Amino acid sequence: PRAVVRLAVGAAPPQAAAADVAALATSLAQRVPQLLAFAGQTLVVKYGGHAMTDDVLAQSFYEDVVLLRQLGVNVVIVHGGGPQISGMLKELGVVAEFIDGRRVTDAKTMEVVEMVLGGLVNNKLVNAISRAGGKAIGLTGHASGIIGATRIDLWTTDASGQRVKADLGLVGEPTHIRPQLLHDLLAVGAIPVIAPIGVGVIDGQSYNINADTAAGAVAAALGASRLLLLTDIVGVLDKNKQLIQAVSTEDVTRLISDGTITGGMIPKLETACDAVTGGVRASVILDGRVDHALLLSLLPGVGVGTVVGNMH
Repeated sequence: PRAVVRLAVGAAPPQAAAADVAALATSLAQRVPQLLAFAGQTLVVKYGGHAMTDDVLAQSFYEDVVLLRQLGVNVVIVHGGGPQISGMLKELGVVAEFIDGRRVTDAKTMEVVEMVLGGLVNNKLVNAISRAGGKAIGLTGHASGIIGATRIDLWTTDASGQRVKADLGLVGEPTHIRPQLLHDLLAVGAIPVIAPIGVGVIDGQSYNINADTAAGAVAAALGASRLLLLTDIVGVLDKNKQLIQAVSTEDVTRLISDGTITGGMIPKLETACDAVTGGVRASVILDGRVDHALLLSLLPGVGVGTVVGNMH
């Protein structure tokens, strides 16, 4: 059991306790105004990875979202769910297929994607945020008509070295965002939680959309202050494997060209740059393995990821 320190009336508190309280007060005096500076602004968060599957980190995330909303910050969440989709497909005996890291999505797989993203995962997040004290509203980009989409054309290299067009099935990319519903929800203090499923602008079909890409499009459409992409890495690293704390869109182009940025980081940074070009003040490649990463990303000088764009 925890020891309880009892003081006589009028007695001075222990020196260590007084010092701790003073340090806490100083920290709050410095940090709360920094968070309040975002009041009235909009953050779009792509939520996924370790921050979503680790129970402790997940609870911290829910609490951070609710705190920001209580401070007057508008928060919109776009979530992933790739591991959950793969797990459900395995249970159903469906073999998952990927081309260049993208899930091939036939009609049967799309049904599972809608069930998992729009149902299981979305509902879990909405319930968890609500239990933490927030007013979360679950949406899918398809059912709400928020995300218009078109089929992706993917070119890849076959076994013979030839460039060929790959058929990913019902995998799409955003063509436009209808933000009015999101504005209306934010205006009444709600926290929209969006599953990245788009509706085909030509065929009305559901399309599976990469959550990073969907979040970037939503952020640009809302004129968000920040796009926060939670990942399982520390951020963008230089050739010496040291964290690069801030880059411009021009820096990103150069770092891709010289081979500093490779692999899966390229599409994430392209999304981050597209959002900034589209009017978002800054994007952040954020290390979601850090407890309370969401709050820490808004505090100057903390450095829990890589900022893309202008922070001022």
